[in-house]
Amino acid sequence: MASLNVSLCFFLATFALCQASRRAAKALLPGGAYAHFAREAMRMLVELGPWAGGFGPDLLLTLVFLLLLVHGATLDGASANPTVSLQRFLLAEASLPCTLLELAAQALGVQAAGALTRLYWAWGLSDLHVLQSLMDPHCSSALRTAVPHGALLEGSCAFLLHLVLLRLQGSLAIHRVLAVALLLTAAACTAGPLTSAFLNPALAASVTFRCSGHSLLEYVQVYWLGPVTGMLLAVLLYHGRLPRLFQRNLLYSQKSKYRVPRGRPVPGPGGSQTPEEGSRGRGPGSGGQPLSSSH
Repeated sequence: MASLNVSLCFFLATFALCQASRRAAKALLPGGAYAHFAREAMRMLVELGPWAGGFGPDLLLTLVFLLLLVHGATLDGASANPTVSLQRFLLAEASLPCTLLELAAQALGVQAAGALTRLYWAWGLSDLHVLQSLMDPHCSSALRTAVPHGALLEGSCAFLLHLVLLRLQGSLAIHRVLAVALLLTAAACTAGPLTSAFLNPALAASVTFRCSGHSLLEYVQVYWLGPVTGMLLAVLLYHGRLPRLFQRNLLYSQKSKYRVPRGRPVPGPGGSQTPEEGSRGRGPGSGGQPLSSSH
C-alpha cells in the first residue's frame, strides 16, 4: 500500500508540474512554438507514468484507464504519439515543419520523462522503487513473443486506435477521450502481456529499446514499423487514399453526384420511339410532317 501511495503522489505531482509548465509555456511562448513543441514535450512527461509504477496487471490497468481519462481531458491538443503526428501530416492537417517540430518535442519529452522517473526511483521512497532502481540497468525486454507476432499485435492495435481517432473527428471531446481510454486499456489487457501494447514508438523506445533480449532491428520492426503500418492502413481504409500523396481515391470508386437523363420512349402513330429518333425523320419547315413528293 505504501508503494501505491508513493506512486500516486508521484503521478499527481508530475501531472501538476506539467499543467503548471503548460500554462506558463502557453503564456510566454509564441503560439506556434507552444502548439507544436511545448505541449508535446510536456505530454510525454506523463505518458511514461503507468509503465513506471511496477504494479500488478489489475491495478496497472485501472491506473492506465484513469490516467488516460485525465490526460485526454487536459492534453490541449497534444498527441504525444509520433504516429498521430504522422497521421495529421498525411491528412494534410499539419505542415512538414510543424510535424518535425512535434516529433522533436516528443523525443525530448520522453527523454525527460525517463530521467525524471529514474531520479524518483533513486530517492528510495518505497522498497519497490529501491528494487526498480537497482534493476533498471539490467531491465528485461517488454517483447515476450516472436517478432512477427509482436509486430502484428502492435500494428493491429494501432490500426484500431487510428480508426477510432478518424471516426471520432469532429465529435464531442468527452466521447473521444472515453473511447480512446477504453480502447487503450483493452489493448493493454489483451496485447500487454506479449508486447506491453505501447502503440507509441517514442514511448517504446524510451522504455524497452535499451533492454536486453532483442536487437535494435527487432525492436524497430515491432514498435516502430508495426504502429506506422497500422496507421497507414487505417487512413487508407477510412479515406481510400493518403490525402498528402494521392488526389485520386485508390480503394473506392467515386460516383457522380449528377445523373445523365436518359431519353424516354414517346408514343407515336407508328409505335414508340425516342425523341432523338423522332427528330431524325422530320424535315425543316414542315411543321413536323414528312415532305411529300410532287407528282
